[in-house]
Parts: sequence; C-alpha cells; structure tokens
Amino acid sequence: MRRKEQAQPHLKAVPMLLQESLYIGVDIGKHQHVAGFVSKTLLQRHERFEACPALAFEQSREGFRALIDRIRELVPLEQAYILLESTGHYHRALVQYLQELDLPVYIMPVQKRPAGMIKTDKRDALGLANHLYNQLELGVQLSDKTHLVRRLLPAREAALQLKGWIRHRYELMHESTQRKNKLTAICDELFPEFTWVLKDPNGVAALALREHFPTPHAMVTAPLTMLAQHRVSHHPSVQQLVELQRLASQTIGTKDAVRQRGLVLEQQQLIRELRMLQEHVQQLDVEIVKLVERSREGQILTSMGIGPIQAAAIMAAIGNVLNFENGAALKAYFGWAPKREQSGTTLDYDQLAHTGTRTMKQTMFLVVANAIQRKDCEWAKLYERLVPRMCSYDERKRAYSEKLKVMVRIAGQRTEMIYALLKQDAEILSKVPPRARATASDPL
Repeated sequence: MRRKEQAQPHLKAVPMLLQESLYIGVDIGKHQHVAGFVSKTLLQRHERFEACPALAFEQSREGFRALIDRIRELVPLEQAYILLESTGHYHRALVQYLQELDLPVYIMPVQKRPAGMIKTDKRDALGLANHLYNQLELGVQLSDKTHLVRRLLPAREAALQLKGWIRHRYELMHESTQRKNKLTAICDELFPEFTWVLKDPNGVAALALREHFPTPHAMVTAPLTMLAQHRVSHHPSVQQLVELQRLASQTIGTKDAVRQRGLVLEQQQLIRELRMLQEHVQQLDVEIVKLVERSREGQILTSMGIGPIQAAAIMAAIGNVLNFENGAALKAYFGWAPKREQSGTTLDYDQLAHTGTRTMKQTMFLVVANAIQRKDCEWAKLYERLVPRMCSYDERKRAYSEKLKVMVRIAGQRTEMIYALLKQDAEILSKVPPRARATASDPL
C-alpha cells in the first residue's frame, strides 16, 4: 500500500480529449473572466453548446494557471484554440500570458447580442467557443465580415512600446485642447478685443502677456517698456502693443471686480496646466521620434513621406502586420474601406464603412492631406488627375466639389502600399534564424 502511495505522485492524468481540438471562448471581465469549452465530443455529450462546461477564473496569475490546468485536463495545450472579444484593456494580461505559452489566440470585434436573449457570462463565453468551433473546425462561411475571427500574433517590440505612448499623447493633446477652449472663453469675457491684434489667444506670446497682465486694466496701466519685456522673439511688435493698450482702455469685457478675480485665478491655473501638458507632449515626441528612427517599420513608413509621429501612430495601431490577411483588412481596420450600396437603377452610391477607430481615420487623413500639398509628390499628381474625373464641377463656385472621394481613394492606396511593404519586411524577418534576428531587426 505504501509503495502505491509513493508511486502515485509521479503519475500524470491523461487528457480526456486526446485526439481532437478544444475551442475556448473567454468572456472578459474586470476582475474575473469566464471560459467556455467546446469540442466535437463535448457537443455530442451535452447535445448543445450552452450545456458545455465552463470555468470562472480570477484576473490573476493563479486564475490564469487554473485555466491552463483545466485545458490540460481536456486536451494537450497544442490542441487548444482561444477566442476573445476586443473589449477595453482588461484582456491584455491574459493574452500576453497565453501567447507566452505559444497558445493560438484569436480575436473578433464585440458582437451585439440578439434582443430578448438571456445574457450571462457563461453563455457569452460558450457562444464565443462555439463561434470559433464553427469557423475553424467546420469551416462555416460568414457573410458578415465583422463576425470573422483572426489570429492575434504578438505585437512587434517597437509597436508595443509605441502603443502606450501614442495613447498617452492623444490624451495629453485632448486635455490641452480642453484648456485652450477654456482660456479662449476667459479671453472672450475679460478682453474680447485681444484677438483683434493677436489672432491666437493661446499662442506662446499671447499667453505670456495674459499671464503677466491678466486684465485689461493691468495692460493699460503697465508701461510700454514692461509690456515689451514679456514679448517672445520680438513678438508682438511695439505697434501691436500700443494697439493692445488702446483697445484695453475701451474694452467691452466684464467690469465686475468679483467676476474678474475669479477669472484671473482660473486663467493663471489653466496657463500653467497647458504649459505642463505641452512640455509632456514635447518629451513624448522626442522619445517617439527616436524609437521610430531606430525601428525597421518606422524607417519604411518615413521613407514613404509619412511624418514620424504619424508613422508611430500607424505602427502602434497595426502591432503586427501579419495579423491582417490582406490590404483590404488593414483598410477596414483603419476605417478607410469603401462600402457600396446598390439596388436596381435608383440606388447606387459609395460611402466609408463604419469601421476602424477615430484616431486612425484622423491619422490617415493627415497623411493624405500632407502628401497632396507637396507639389513634387506623386500622390499630389495623382490627386490632381483624379479630381476632374471623380468630382463634379460647381459652376457657381467655379471649383470642384466632393474632393473627399479622391482623398478616400488615395488613403486606400496608401494603406495598401503600407501593408505590402510592412508584410514583405515581416516575411523576410520570419525567415531569419532566431539568433540572427536581433541583428536583422537593427535599422536598415
């Protein structure tokens, strides 16, 4: 009996489903996830996917280990496939953990649940597992492209670093815009004529004057030499300062002393906050440019005439270009895929599909806008050729209208070129031996 007990710890449980694949759907939560398990045998045994087994596990290393132990009880890890919905950021730790174990992770956009259907975390997880089973095991064809699953490969090192920086930069820029809007509103209330001389009330020179002379009275009573001391690179000119004092003496801004004190304090704090945000953006830009210049993807994108900040945003959004099947998939991800509606002879028009993210739509719009402004650029020449062909001519305005259609066309072509070049480079790197890959990843 003792010999049997001593030998028992060395025994390993044989996986239950040794000869088939296991499809796992994970419903992501903030503190706890739910995994559903579906396979051919499990479906035969339970007759419907809603009755298949599920596991709730914590968002922790112990919880992740519990998931892996449960998978090993059913199949070897090599036969497991996992599907998640791309929701927020709570799934990232789990994805990283699974990819470190070389488990194939698939992802799909969040799906709208049918009205009236009972919604539980277990049902959602099993629904994802069944969805993955249908596509990978049974090869079910789907007419709705948003229901397709795609393999999620780990992001490249540079893209992983840039992802957080670009998101943080976007948030800083958004907060800077909020401060600027508030400062503009304060200027309109305190000294609305200020913008008659300095068009941008939030420019460097304008903020320097507003900080030291926050009210029209302070600007009128200050000596001209003192105003000149706070100019930035001799801007504004002495004549402009004289004009500011004249306008301040007869301004229609608020005269309420109590209201002025409140606005002055708010203005001082907003100016300091704005400068701090702008300083942080500048620091980020320096680091982003350095990383883009060192990376292979960054050099490819900048060689196409794309600025380093825009190239960084593209790299962060793509992550790993091999996650996209073709250029059309990348266009849809960027939000520049055209959608055509046609029925008979009365309905026939094109528009952009409601896909992609606002950040990438803005980024690609700026990329195209910058390209067509450069007269020596081939994209600008293409734009000039396409405008007469694709746009209608307005006789009253004596100009072409609906030029956005041409920009959509060029944005799609540029995206396809980005995809082709990045994929070619990624395929070349994939053929390099692991030991030599570090050297091959050096700048071109």
